[in-house]
Order: sequence, then structure tokens, then C-alpha cells
Amino acid sequence: MPEIPDLEAYATYLNKRLPGLKVVEAEAPIAWIVRAGREEFLERMKGQTFRPVHRHAKLLVFPFESGDFLVVHAMLAGRFQYVEPKHRRRSKTAWILHLDNGMDLRYFDDRMMGRAFLVREEEFAEHVPRWTEMGPDVMSPDLDEDGFLAVMMKGRGMIKNIITKERMVAGIGNAYSDEVLWEAGLHPFRKRTDIPEEDLRKLFHAIRDTMDWAIPIVTDLTEEKGLPVRMYRDHLRVHKKGDEDCPRCGHRITSIKSGGRETNFCRGCQA
Repeated sequence: MPEIPDLEAYATYLNKRLPGLKVVEAEAPIAWIVRAGREEFLERMKGQTFRPVHRHAKLLVFPFESGDFLVVHAMLAGRFQYVEPKHRRRSKTAWILHLDNGMDLRYFDDRMMGRAFLVREEEFAEHVPRWTEMGPDVMSPDLDEDGFLAVMMKGRGMIKNIITKERMVAGIGNAYSDEVLWEAGLHPFRKRTDIPEEDLRKLFHAIRDTMDWAIPIVTDLTEEKGLPVRMYRDHLRVHKKGDEDCPRCGHRITSIKSGGRETNFCRGCQA
């Protein structure tokens, strides 16, 4: 699943290429992924001019000069391509925008779980699922340490579950929750009610530090290698590193799988 560093890298990559370009024509081979419907999508996308792309939570938002927005939730397997039209189409390519510089912007989804929403600004709440139910974006400049603490104090259950629940704070997924909790020195299965305020404040800074560390790495990899089919994860310190040595204390990293989700942490330095 694309997470904050991946989506920020997408935005940086696409913002070097898309703003000012016009959509000459659109296609929707798997139309139901575009919730506007095929005919409306094809008609409204033709002639659209791109403004700069940005991320909100786990959504990638494509604004256009017309005032329309294409909001994409890639879910687990949704991916983008910026390629020449002659480039072979993947079998589950859901939509394509043919651009006036001779390139295509494509979206494919091997699991067909993602969705795209074509909306006006005043329609986000009505047409983008859970838009009004999301907590604050965890990287928002408007979210400070005290605001984060206030949100966390409402949470019940294990701390990993809380920080990955978008109703609490939006944007953190499974992979980077492992990295954030390792950075903060917190055990992922520790109950929030057992964590003192000081450590919750430390968690806020661990989130920001982890993202500030990862975003440039993923951005550079994306620019060098192109938009990925699989998310760049080799740089991570603990996620998917079960049985390897913890880079901080040297203990073996534990890997636990539950409910289709893998959690990685160090029993030596995460309490």
C-alpha cells in the first residue's frame, strides 16, 4: 500500500511533469474504478489542464484549472505510470489520460481495490468516502504536539492500531507504523492507556522524524527508477526485517503476522 513517503514521492515526480499539461483524451477500460462512471469521466477529463498534485492522508489529489479534482485512493495495489502511448498496457489498467506532450498518465490496479473520484471542491465530503470522518493528517502543519496528544488520549487499545486508524490520525499505514514505533522505542502491542504523556509526545516527534527521513529517500528512488510497481521498502529499518539484527541495539527483530498484517519490532529496545 502506498503510504506517506510513497505518495509524497509520487507528487514530487508528477509535479515535475504534469502541471500545465492538457488532457487530450481519456479512456476508462475498467470504468467502475472511476466512480463518476465512464461517460462522465471521458467527457469531463477531456481538455483538463493539470495544476500541482498533492497528498492528503493516503489519497493523491490531482487538481485541474477547471476547478475539478481527481482524487485517487490506491488502496493495496493501485499504481501509476507516466509512459509513452506505445508502452505495453498492463492487463488491469483502469484509466488512461492521453496528454498533449505525447505521454500517458495511467492507473492500474492488480487487485482492483482502488477508487478514483472526480469531484468539485464542495463535493469532497459527499463523494469521497470517509473524508469527513478522517482525523487530522499526521503531517499537517496545523497538527502540533498538543493537538496530537489530545487525539491520542481518545484512543483505546494497542498503540499500533491507534496510529493506523484514520479516524484518529490519517496517513500512517502498516509499514511505516513499524518504523515510527521503532523510532519512538514503543512496543506496537502496548496499550495506549499504559503509555505516559511524555512518551506520546515523543511518538509525535518520531512520526515527523521518520517521515522526514524516509520521504527524501523514496523521492530520490522514484526519480531515479521511476514510478514503482512495488513500493520501495529496502531502506526501512525494521519492517519486513524479521530475524535480522536491530540496527539500534542488535537484538533480533521479531515478526508477528495477524489478520493478514505483519508487525515487526525489537523486543530489546521497544518497551
